[in-house]
Amino acid sequence: MEPNKNTNRWVMLGVLFIARVTMGFQFQSVASLSPLMVNEFGIGIADLGILIGLYVSPGIFLALPGGAVGRIYGDKKVVTAAMILMFLGGVITMVGSHYNLQIMGRVIAGVGGVFLNVLMAKMVTDYFDGKEISLAMGIFANSWPVGIASALLILPLVGELTSFYFAMGVVVLFTLIGLLLFTNFYIPVKFVKTPQNGKIKISKTALKAVLFAGIIWTFYNAALGMIFGFAPIFLIEKGWTILEASSATSLVLWVAVLSIPIGGYIADRMGHKDVILLFSLLVFAGLLSLLPHVDELILTFILIGIFGGLGAGPILSLPSEVLSPETRAFGLGIFFTLFYIGTFFAPVLAGSLSQFTGTTGVAFYIGSIMLILSCLAWVGFRISARQFHLKKSFK
Repeated sequence: MEPNKNTNRWVMLGVLFIARVTMGFQFQSVASLSPLMVNEFGIGIADLGILIGLYVSPGIFLALPGGAVGRIYGDKKVVTAAMILMFLGGVITMVGSHYNLQIMGRVIAGVGGVFLNVLMAKMVTDYFDGKEISLAMGIFANSWPVGIASALLILPLVGELTSFYFAMGVVVLFTLIGLLLFTNFYIPVKFVKTPQNGKIKISKTALKAVLFAGIIWTFYNAALGMIFGFAPIFLIEKGWTILEASSATSLVLWVAVLSIPIGGYIADRMGHKDVILLFSLLVFAGLLSLLPHVDELILTFILIGIFGGLGAGPILSLPSEVLSPETRAFGLGIFFTLFYIGTFFAPVLAGSLSQFTGTTGVAFYIGSIMLILSCLAWVGFRISARQFHLKKSFK
């Protein structure tokens, strides 16, 4: 499974990175423009939580078959179609004058985002399997916070100066730029041929390991979602302006942009993947639980970005420990199915509880609990991965 010898894998990672930034930018558009949406459509916090979750909801059903579709039609063709769906969904939200059209646009764009997310993770693994995988996955994972942080900085400003609809037009433009970049510059790795009977076999121990890895990634991202989904409203409740709240929240993600690849680099160079992973999760959990009670919110956001970001690359590289090239698409489909289930229900749950309790601070407690649970899932992953390699060594 080799790319063209003249193809630089770091350049391809750069193309995938920029294209995936548009997904994070589009996903974050609702939370970034939440005060404008409340005024425009007359909706509440629970409705905003539903809109946030709807973007990832198609992944519950489409992440698993997403890898198979890419194997049949080609990764690049499917991702191109996916980005076209993201563009079309963005257009609907840009022109949609009532809440139901916003729902439709988010779902259509989310369908595209599912295929993009699953197949791009596979593309990076194809290029970097056995070669700086934690660093590459850390950089790839960085595209998500970069997109989200960019939306937090750009969209509230555009929305305040113009309108909600014009700000959504900026999202559409960003998506189009990413689409054109990907279609013109990405060079795919050749496919691994599937068995003649068309079946992909994955061992039970490998499957268990992937499930535990998916749980870790799900809870980690759900915890991050508590920040960029609800921190702006939390700060506005404290008297901050929309621009101040969005800029402060984006600090978590801008700092994480630096710490995420650092965590991946250390994991690759020094071989302490698990230490970095657990340290990141536990410190992140502690800081998140303190967030509603501290006055130094800016400092807390910065610390979350530093320590929370370290674990992303090591976590995202876990499936590569038990997946062969032949089982990669199927395994990552399972991995991201769990991710989408969690990231759909987490903001809905947090939004509902926040509305019930009258404070958005409860979202941070939910995120902290999820991070503790992800540490327990790591134990399950290590046991399953060890069993997988023991059985493999005896064959």
